[in-house]
Amino acid sequence: MINSVLQSLQDPHLVASFQRCCGLFIQIEERLGAGCSNAPGNASGSQGLAERAGVAGSSERPNGERRCKINGSHPHLYVQDRKDPHGVGECAAKERPGYAVKNYFLYYLFRFAAALGREIFYITFLPFTYWNFDPFVTRRLVGVWAIVMYLGQASKDIIKWPRPLSPPVVKLETRVDAEYGMPSTHAMAATAISFTFLMATMYRYKYSVALGLMASTVLSALVSLSRLYTGMHTVLDVICGVLITAVLMTLTYPFWDILDNFQLTSPLTPIIAIVMPFFMSYTYPELDHYSPTRGDTTIILGVASGCTVGFWMNYQYGRTYEPTGSLPFEIPSITLQIVSLAIARFLIGIIVLVATRQVVKTLSLKVLYAWFDVAGHDMQARKRLEIEVPYKFATYSSIGFNATVVVPLLHQLLELL
Repeated sequence: MINSVLQSLQDPHLVASFQRCCGLFIQIEERLGAGCSNAPGNASGSQGLAERAGVAGSSERPNGERRCKINGSHPHLYVQDRKDPHGVGECAAKERPGYAVKNYFLYYLFRFAAALGREIFYITFLPFTYWNFDPFVTRRLVGVWAIVMYLGQASKDIIKWPRPLSPPVVKLETRVDAEYGMPSTHAMAATAISFTFLMATMYRYKYSVALGLMASTVLSALVSLSRLYTGMHTVLDVICGVLITAVLMTLTYPFWDILDNFQLTSPLTPIIAIVMPFFMSYTYPELDHYSPTRGDTTIILGVASGCTVGFWMNYQYGRTYEPTGSLPFEIPSITLQIVSLAIARFLIGIIVLVATRQVVKTLSLKVLYAWFDVAGHDMQARKRLEIEVPYKFATYSSIGFNATVVVPLLHQLLELL
């Protein structure tokens, strides 16, 4: 019984059904090279693939292409997933899934939600909370996020469950095709960030906890559902991602204050914060093919490492930048002055972080390429363990450090605090 339920939750047709309910439909196209005859076998092949994908059939086009219809209707939007690698005149048929969008609101909503789990999030939202809200909350966000994401990323490459098949699923992303799917780290990150924010603020600030709980649930659900909409995870991947995060947060919550006090006061913090994350990145589970999970994990651990050293250094010099007064704090009214200062702090900070990324990345790659005697134009060398981990760790730990130490000092210098 349980095995049957688990298998049904892993079924890619369940994901495809959700996509169709949200107005996203798969299409199959067969393209024939120029100068080739339209062999009868080609039509049947296209029709067979269309049937497996759940589409009605295909229509002949003047240039030798065959384009599918969905349930007999004309698509609202057709997008071809990737370019035809075959040369002109090559007598071969290539069948490829595209997709039709019939609900643009959900399309852009879920694409935006899916983007919340990418690199842009690491260097925008977390620093924003540190510069414009409360470093106390940011420290908890960074800690929980790093732990959850490391466990999620490593679990993918240990369990090695594939992502949903296409067809029948429409895949809107290609970057993570080389990654395994179980569990969904987008779902884990969204659940960790939204509920950590809630748990870190509900006794610290005066606001409706019911509304906070609703907002956290909506955000977590939106990002989780976006992984089904984009075709990158099965329902079981998403459910497991949320449940794993819930268990981890429940088990670690009683120790948040203890760990926070340790990272701020212990003289061992800088050593632990640098050595342990780098070791975890370098000993990340190996695969028989290249996957971006190791690099992404190194980025996450690098950010957490740099931030932790920054938190510790700020505390040692009495610069915690936390609000003062008696708990719980009042949430200040949003005024034009507050918004203007927040925008100014954010823009200045992002400029510093982008410059840091560019400078440290360039320098670290030059040093590593010279050390390992690699040609500077060899882009594939960046995927090697001994180059990828050090350069990404150096780059993103520098970003984390500058976000917590250098940028606030610059804000003080410019009288923006």
